[in-house]
Amino acid sequence: MKPDSIDAKKVIPIAAAEPEEELISLYAAHQKIYPRSVKGVFNNWRWIMVWVTQIIFYGLPWVEWGQRQAVLFDLSVRRFYIFGLVLYPQDFIYLTGMLIIAALSLFLFTALAGRLWCGYACPQTVYTEIFLWFEMKLEGDRSARMRRDEGPMSAEKFGRKAAKHFIWIAFAFWTGFTFVGYFVPMRDMADAFLGGKLAAWEFFWVFFYGFATYGNAGFMREQVCKHMCPYARFQSAMFDKDTLIVTYDAERGEPRGARSKKADPTKLNLGACVDCNLCVQVCPTGIDIRNGLQYECIGCGACADVCDTVMDKVGYPRGLVKYSTENAMLNHWTKNQIVRHVFRPRVLVYTSILATIVIAIFVTLAVRTPFKADVVRDRGVMARVVEAGKTENVYRIQVMNATESDQRYKISVNGLPGLALMSEDTVKIPSTEAVQVPVRVQLPFGAAEPGSHEIHFVVESLDSPGRLNEKSTFIVPRQ
Repeated sequence: MKPDSIDAKKVIPIAAAEPEEELISLYAAHQKIYPRSVKGVFNNWRWIMVWVTQIIFYGLPWVEWGQRQAVLFDLSVRRFYIFGLVLYPQDFIYLTGMLIIAALSLFLFTALAGRLWCGYACPQTVYTEIFLWFEMKLEGDRSARMRRDEGPMSAEKFGRKAAKHFIWIAFAFWTGFTFVGYFVPMRDMADAFLGGKLAAWEFFWVFFYGFATYGNAGFMREQVCKHMCPYARFQSAMFDKDTLIVTYDAERGEPRGARSKKADPTKLNLGACVDCNLCVQVCPTGIDIRNGLQYECIGCGACADVCDTVMDKVGYPRGLVKYSTENAMLNHWTKNQIVRHVFRPRVLVYTSILATIVIAIFVTLAVRTPFKADVVRDRGVMARVVEAGKTENVYRIQVMNATESDQRYKISVNGLPGLALMSEDTVKIPSTEAVQVPVRVQLPFGAAEPGSHEIHFVVESLDSPGRLNEKSTFIVPRQ
């Protein structure tokens, strides 16, 4: 039978083969970043901030003020000691003020010069720098660490990594211990630890913060900045085109390309960028600043430092990567023009509000009465008629001595004719203590109509300036 005589009805079409399924991952595998060491002015400033913040953090709990720790947030007795200042839970307004100051400071610094906090003072950045320093000292610089991680396990590799993790864990534990020392007297906690008598909750929080430091600074590093920190996500709302940020001068640097030191870039039709990729290698978050501003950039300036070093070596002017603004790069502004635009109305408004709140808080603290008094009618004792037909109400006055010396206070009452205090009118309160004083107040018969009447208790310090007037009510029962 000839091929063209085949009955078309008997031809069975062959089904097309189904394509093989392909798995597409929506998440890129994490690549470990090996930051290269760098020298320069911005690196020096970062290490200055590391030293300043850590000297304050680790040293402050050991500083004494009088007979106590200078800075102590003692939650067990609900008192905050800040050098000569003693704050109670009733002073919550000052904590609110400090939080507002912190928030406005963040807004101001971000509007002024981007992520200054992230690049120079954030605990995540500071402890990552410290942990990286330990790593570099024990395992070498970037290339040595990469070769060692790619190679097989050896006695040397195991020894170096074991030593590194031992130092990391010891440093992290000491960090957690110091942090808890701001809430528990440091010297008492140190004695309890050395004697094996550290309380369970204290041990838990020391371990918790130590483990967090070890994990965040030793392993997660840039992942915290890129994926966990909310500041990286909303920073763009506080940026504008006059904000100082780390920028790459694409007009001067492009087209990039390698060349010899003696070559003339204009003849090769090349920009100033020699495409050495050192700016990527020194970046703690692993970005390429030449791709423009990215949310991962923490504004540390490491890329600017290394780029200036390269420019010096090839004989080109510095500043290919630098702190500048979008408008300055676009309009080729001078430094004076940049400064004038940086201090724009938005920054001045933030500064004015911040300065006003800071001054208000310091003035309030300066004129603050060094004691507090709360008056509560004793609900366990009803208004009653006592001898000579007098009406008696019982109150409890809590007097809180916010000074660090024993104080005497005099209590008086007024508001109704003939109203008299029948209890002891003078009370002595030990330093930084609160005492609840029961007070009996009597009113002569017929001096007031039955019902509720407003009265005032006056508490006056006899040993230091201060006078408080607290309002309460006096109940006259119906006969």
